[in-house]
Amino acid sequence: MSNLNRDILYLIFKQLQDDTKVLYSCLSVNKTWCETSVPILWNNPWNYSLRKKNEMLFLNVIISHLSNASKNKIGEHEILSNLYQKLSFNYISYCRHLNLDEIQRIINENIYKKSIILDVRNEILNLFINENMKFTHLYMCEIFGHQINLIRGAELCFSEIEFLSCSTGVNDSILTKLIESCNSIKELKLIIELGNNNHGIIKLIEAQRKLFNIDIIHHTYANESFCKILENSLIKHASTIQNCKITSQPSTDFLSSFVNLKELDLGSTTLIDTSWNCLENLSLPFLQILKSSSVQIEDLTRLINNTNGNLIEIKIDYIDHDEINNKKLIQTIYQKCPNIKFLTLLIRNCNLLELEILLISCQHLNGFYILIDGFDDPTFDWDKLFEILTESSPTSLLKIIFHCHELPALKSCKLFFDNWKGRHPSMFLKIIYEGYLHAISNTLMEKYNSEGIIVEEFVNGERTEDLE
Repeated sequence: MSNLNRDILYLIFKQLQDDTKVLYSCLSVNKTWCETSVPILWNNPWNYSLRKKNEMLFLNVIISHLSNASKNKIGEHEILSNLYQKLSFNYISYCRHLNLDEIQRIINENIYKKSIILDVRNEILNLFINENMKFTHLYMCEIFGHQINLIRGAELCFSEIEFLSCSTGVNDSILTKLIESCNSIKELKLIIELGNNNHGIIKLIEAQRKLFNIDIIHHTYANESFCKILENSLIKHASTIQNCKITSQPSTDFLSSFVNLKELDLGSTTLIDTSWNCLENLSLPFLQILKSSSVQIEDLTRLINNTNGNLIEIKIDYIDHDEINNKKLIQTIYQKCPNIKFLTLLIRNCNLLELEILLISCQHLNGFYILIDGFDDPTFDWDKLFEILTESSPTSLLKIIFHCHELPALKSCKLFFDNWKGRHPSMFLKIIYEGYLHAISNTLMEKYNSEGIIVEEFVNGERTEDLE
């Protein structure tokens, strides 16, 4: 494998771009592997594993790109002079993601001599922003005060931006350059500030040719008049927008304009029941993926009822609701979503028979994340649930995750696994429990693992999103 063609190696390494640990190991195989993996690692060097574990090393490499004139301008500060090293590559030239927030943070947290921070920041920005660089992703959520419009070549750097993450309080100097040179944004993530919203962001939105994905994060009590103007500007892209994420009920009915929407993500990470009146008559015939957090079940049920049978994934995080609304939701899913493949859903004890109908009706179900509320259902009937899963699950169902406060009895689990025997391939089983009692013994799990019946994993108090 070490003698593979460079182009083939590149394609393989691209598939590993999110696994920096594996890519780092490729650096030491041989020269070809090193030269192939370095551009991929430095395409987006701002990822979590790099900056948290090796932040000073990262700053070291960046500083070492500076010219002698720039180093002299900064001065012989003790920390900086120890950072300079001879480089094997022009690493910065491979960057296609520019994170202005991280540049500012890394400098502020690692350069202790305050008098040179401004000079260091200016020189580093000149390394990244010039006529020789072209970025596809730009991140600037924090208020960034540097006069980027004065940097030569800034308009070229930003002319091919496809992803933008920014605050609506963005500085005019950056926004002006983006409006002048950038009309290729496909994904837009906006944080709407409480105040000080720059209306120039509206011009930037209107200048885009093909906006596909939007992610709108509202601060509590955001300016409603600004939100209305912003939402109306997004309506102009209604024919192209396919994915939408929004953290609170919009100020207008702009969602109804997104007739081609395929993915909708609603609500915040807080556990506050929020009424979304805008969903009552919302019809999204092409919707394939629906995710929600802290959105009332009645609103979600109405939305699902107005879809056209194309939903393949529904993820409804826990939100308290009564037995009647739980029943209506389950019924709506099996009536309106025959093609569902991945489902996250709270199951009430009294609605287990509705679950059985769902499993029989939804023959394409592949992954099922089952939420069980141990407070409202303290005597949940695990035996009945296991019986229904065993007898009524479609053959496609291979991944089951239980999220519960108390684990089922050992005898119940054993019977479930025995009855599951004979289904191929093996079931992937994950149990996430909030309590402290681990009643299912390792010996039992190892037995059914060795027999190929299940692939199991237990996580105490952690949440997973991985059904696919």
